[in-house]
Amino acid sequence: MAEHTYRVLVRGRFADLTAEQRSSLLERLQGFEFLRDAGFSEGGALTFDEKLDFFSYRVILAVEEKPDEAGLRRASAALDALGVDFKGLKAKVTDMDEMKINRPRRLGAG
Repeated sequence: MAEHTYRVLVRGRFADLTAEQRSSLLERLQGFEFLRDAGFSEGGALTFDEKLDFFSYRVILAVEEKPDEAGLRRASAALDALGVDFKGLKAKVTDMDEMKINRPRRLGAG
């Protein structure tokens, strides 16, 4: 199987956060701008709001097989690095190499 580029969106929920973990996560929201910081990237982007219930992790991966599993591993590693528990991880994958791009027709063209 040839290597493809995928956008992987992983969603889940925080689990059993302590007061210290909540405080740390809320600090991370300071200066966070969704449009600037939450896009798909090779480094991955973890997003959540002040309710600290649900989160999402967006990443671009270039792999040959099982991008969903690779995305789940990356999201788990990002959450582990923050020292927080989580549950219910689910991945949604878009194959960017297979995406059809609809280009707008130019006015006056054929």
